[in-house]
Amino acid sequence: MAIQFTAKTLDYAKNPRNQGEIEQATAVGEVSNPDCGDSTKMYLVVEDNIIKDIKFETFGCAAAVASSSILTEMVKGKTVDEAYQVTEGAVADELGGLPEKKMHCSMVGVEALRKAITNYRNGVVDDDED
Repeated sequence: MAIQFTAKTLDYAKNPRNQGEIEQATAVGEVSNPDCGDSTKMYLVVEDNIIKDIKFETFGCAAAVASSSILTEMVKGKTVDEAYQVTEGAVADELGGLPEKKMHCSMVGVEALRKAITNYRNGVVDDDED
């Protein structure tokens, strides 16, 4: 049985917003899911504690790309504290829902965002040592 995605999820997967790299990012966070192979890298530009710009690179399925894409729109212009509070459930809701088997896809983007925010708070641009 094929997995059914909402039209909004398919749109964000086929036409991702804010996809790419920010060369002069304030902070970067990268997370991979070893179970499914999805990987997301979030780039932030933070000024006065506000996310002024955000981009992502996701290697994964349609749900992972769509989740990261809509997440960038959800947090752009928010404070880092507000952005840190966004949950994978909120991302899935914004997409109109995700199939249960694909809920983990929204988690990779959220975790990458939180890692970038943690790096920002700790004065680290990118901790790709691990």
